[in-house]
Amino acid sequence: MVADVHRTMLNGGIFLYPPTKDAPRGKLRYLYECAPMAFLVEQAGGVATTGKVPVLDVVPTDIHDRSVIYLGSKFDVEELLSFFEKYKDD
Repeated sequence: MVADVHRTMLNGGIFLYPPTKDAPRGKLRYLYECAPMAFLVEQAGGVATTGKVPVLDVVPTDIHDRSVIYLGSKFDVEELLSFFEKYKDD
């Protein structure tokens, strides 16, 4: 994940790890992967979200909690969230 986020920060774009049938709550570990990368991206002016709330607003209930994550530039992530809103009923 670190290398992928690094590439995204250097070259632009969006990094996403959406829910799957096998991992509906996400696969990446919140405390070790999602929160640290979200912090770095937000400090650089980007956005990190679960698709519903900002990643850094999530309150973990267990040290091994997992999370969905979408992060990148503010423009790219807001565009993604607009697609989620537009097609939420499909």
